[in-house]
Amino acid sequence: MKKQFIYILLSFLFIGNLSAQQTPAPKQSKKIAIVGATAHIGDGNVIENSLIEFSNGKITFIGKASDKTPEGEVMNYNGKHIYPGFIAANTSLGLAEIDAVRATRDFDEVGGYLPHIRSIIAYNAESKVVESMRPNGVLMAQVAPRGGTISGTSTIVQFDAWNWEDAILKLDDGIHINWPSSFSRGRWWLGEDPALKPNKNYSKAVDRITSYIERAQKYLSGNRSPKDLPFEAMDKLINGNQKLFVHVTGEKPITDVINNCKKLGIKNLVLVNAEGAEKVTDLIKSNNVSVILRRSHRLPNSEDDDYDLPYRMAKILSEKGIVVALGMEGEMERMNTRNLPFYAGTYAAYGLGKEEAVKLITSNAAKILGVDDKVGTLSVGKDATLFVSEGDALDMRTNIILNAFIQGRKISLETHQTKLWKRYANKYKNQ
Repeated sequence: MKKQFIYILLSFLFIGNLSAQQTPAPKQSKKIAIVGATAHIGDGNVIENSLIEFSNGKITFIGKASDKTPEGEVMNYNGKHIYPGFIAANTSLGLAEIDAVRATRDFDEVGGYLPHIRSIIAYNAESKVVESMRPNGVLMAQVAPRGGTISGTSTIVQFDAWNWEDAILKLDDGIHINWPSSFSRGRWWLGEDPALKPNKNYSKAVDRITSYIERAQKYLSGNRSPKDLPFEAMDKLINGNQKLFVHVTGEKPITDVINNCKKLGIKNLVLVNAEGAEKVTDLIKSNNVSVILRRSHRLPNSEDDDYDLPYRMAKILSEKGIVVALGMEGEMERMNTRNLPFYAGTYAAYGLGKEEAVKLITSNAAKILGVDDKVGTLSVGKDATLFVSEGDALDMRTNIILNAFIQGRKISLETHQTKLWKRYANKYKNQ
């Protein structure tokens, strides 16, 4: 019986190794030049018939193909399109693999106030779900925790790594708070009216959050004894070296978040999801607050909202001068993150424009997440994290990735999904 158990265990390990993510690509060893493609810089500008050169993982030249003779290994992509690697903000990628299997879910810790919980510790660099992002050009993400009032700390990662340490682009970039709703629904299973009504506990819930931050400030300004790990984890936030991501919905809650953070002296504030932000754009802009919107393919939050308001939100906020990025929180968020460019494409179709929509998932996302010195645009000195597409990367019909690089490393675009597609395509082709 013991031997039989050992054989079964070994067979599972063997099968697991066969289906694991591809081995990370080797470090770039020679200069590469991509010639002829239309370069979408990521800041709104476009270069036709471009030349991009990169060496040792960094971009060394970008301009027109006529500006200089290409050096190194030359890749001709006339008529194709090149983009910076897309960045998914506010995801739980790598923190869960199969939603129906509890043992694979590690995005929500027990407790309500957990600023010391670090999502990166649980990040699985070999996730098959993470692997499936790359064929659509999604090469980086902010991995954020979920649950509780203060969920914990997020980290920015790239998608070609042996382990979570190798994946890090920016460690512990911000703390995430779930702000209470000013409305609530009755618990129908207890016979309560399920209709939406004012949340009578809203003010108390807000007071608990502000009181917690005030106690952290008092602790950090004192002798810090006895040591309090949750308060210690808020040191960078209180000192202005870390961002606060507040997940909030509704005009009043958004107003309360901004006003309370101003009173508490918290400068680096980002609103996440922020449904209702279109009603308080002047307040958001005047306080230099950025916004990470929910994905565009959803229903309006209120029955009084225009049916297409979710599609127009990026345009409304961007026209007011607010820096906007695109997040993925919601149902099946990890699997749906692969559709990030197509959500941006919907915003483009509803008035934002294609190059402005590209900014949502490149330069704007990089700026909000604090990694714009490394990624987000095709610029000299930044990481050579980019990809070449057959056509418009925001259109699922033409976003066919021909080549992709992360920090200059040429990565594989094969996944378990592409293998299955090829397998069954050949089956039916031969019949």
